[in-house]
Amino acid sequence: MAYIRCDFKSLVLDMRTSMIIFLPDEKKVSEAPVVYLLHGLSDNATAWSRWSNVERYAIEHGVTVVMPEVQRSFYTDMSLGLDYFKFVSVELREICHHFFNTPTAANKSYVMGLSMGGYGALKCALTYPKKFAGCAAFSPACDIESLMIDNVKMNKKEMKAIFGEKLQSKDSIFSLVKKVKNAPFIYLACGEEDFIFSHSEKLNAALEEKDLDYKYEHWSGIHDWAFWDEAVKRAFNLYF
Repeated sequence: MAYIRCDFKSLVLDMRTSMIIFLPDEKKVSEAPVVYLLHGLSDNATAWSRWSNVERYAIEHGVTVVMPEVQRSFYTDMSLGLDYFKFVSVELREICHHFFNTPTAANKSYVMGLSMGGYGALKCALTYPKKFAGCAAFSPACDIESLMIDNVKMNKKEMKAIFGEKLQSKDSIFSLVKKVKNAPFIYLACGEEDFIFSHSEKLNAALEEKDLDYKYEHWSGIHDWAFWDEAVKRAFNLYF
């Protein structure tokens, strides 16, 4: 498998940024499923390749993995900042197809992420359900409403810079769940001792009420790479 660090110009962000990408050795890139794998709040584009075994899982399943850099943006078109949601959900796919000939068809496209990246993955899949065959969210920080009130990881000034004074429905996972039609299959996983376990419990209830096609797993674990490595392994086994 090829391991590539790609530094490139984003027209949406109007700056140079980075991604890490794994490309399969034994099949054409155009024929391999592509996973857009999103990092968490305190990490960057290198995190998944440094702290998990996802490259080995990608080799086992013959998939391409794209890991973009988004800073602490919450994968959002920020109130006072850059359009990171448009970058990840629209432009990134086009850039990867242009550079590496990755497929753009929905049946070859998956989006996954941990914590902040779990929120980003859900947002991509629920906003553009026709673009993805599947979504996976690991320990997702998806209850933004509660984070804007009480959050030990981000101060209120930072939250307002991202989401504005009031959370818009386009940035609320629970609003998106209520509105979505024909959502892709969603895999949700969270550790039972995770400090934001309540987010996954709330999301599980919302997905169940909407009767969406999904799978929710929880087991003993906290907000750490031991849990996320097992979770992404299960997601790859489920989808591929």
